Amino acid sequence: MARVSMKFHVAVTEDALKALNARRKEEREREEEWIAARRKELIPPGMSRRAAAAVRSNIRARAARMRRTGEFGGTRDDIVTRAVREELRARGLDRKWPKPPEGEVEAPGRPWGTPPSAPMGDGGYTHRMSVNLPYNLGDTVRRAAYWTSKEAVEALQDWADRWGDGVDVALREAERDGVPAELALMSAAGRPSAPQSALEIRDRLRAKVLTTGDLLRAAIDRAARASQPEIPEQARE
Repeated sequence: MARVSMKFHVAVTEDALKALNARRKEEREREEEWIAARRKELIPPGMSRRAAAAVRSNIRARAARMRRTGEFGGTRDDIVTRAVREELRARGLDRKWPKPPEGEVEAPGRPWGTPPSAPMGDGGYTHRMSVNLPYNLGDTVRRAAYWTSKEAVEALQDWADRWGDGVDVALREAERDGVPAELALMSAAGRPSAPQSALEIRDRLRAKVLTTGDLLRAAIDRAARASQPEIPEQARE
């Protein structure tokens, strides 16, 4: 059976999450107001129960169509999905991508060799949220992030082989892999220190890495900034 959706877990700031939830609340209220107005307009006093039920069913069907076309925002996932499509188009990434090597896009977290884009906690990402995208769109997001970042990630791996990742990264990886911290520190200390010119090269490479989280956060910000679409006159009738 073909998969219908793909779930992502993304770290966001409190402000981004609040803005997205506020957008969803506005869209839900706008839809509810439209439904209430249509019922008041199309169901006069004295209409039979059967006729009134048919009208209400028709109104609900029209509202559902308007969610599909984007005239109403729909669920939070609906809002983010539209913003993801817009973000991919804006970056020139909305196209067919080759399939990455097996297992490459399934690994959690940021690509190897890159730092966290922002720490969790004060001053960084304080919340995590789940996003469900249509499967084909989610697959495009993963493939676009992989192929866009591939050359930079490989160069960062070469850089790390030459200079190491530094003490902080060594300690985090040691903790993750169950290696004693003393051994990780000894290994890191045995590498030559990277000169400033090498550090600048690493920073430029890191700036070229695009992750699925980066794309989704940009889409969430885009969704929160988006203005409400106009409701066509025929939908008001």
